[in-house]
Amino acid sequence: MNFADFVRAAFALALTLGLVGLAAVALRRYGPDAMARMAMKRKDRRLRIVETLVLDPARRLLIVDCDGVERLILLGDGHLLADLAKPKAPR
Repeated sequence: MNFADFVRAAFALALTLGLVGLAAVALRRYGPDAMARMAMKRKDRRLRIVETLVLDPARRLLIVDCDGVERLILLGDGHLLADLAKPKAPR
């Protein structure tokens, strides 16, 4: 192996490591997080989860806001167990 082959191999290694580094930087900047940030910029969402509470591994409570109306929902095993509406204020 002469000196020219050694230089060519070193240059190829440097180029490969540079491309891997460039791909890592691009993935951090334009990766899945960037897609989530773009989706969060939309302000015209009608439905949002206000708060969640895990009761046990099978059940969870959610407060969901839909068009300004909050609902309390009890989920279990991926199924809706109860939709508990907020009580109406007495007149």
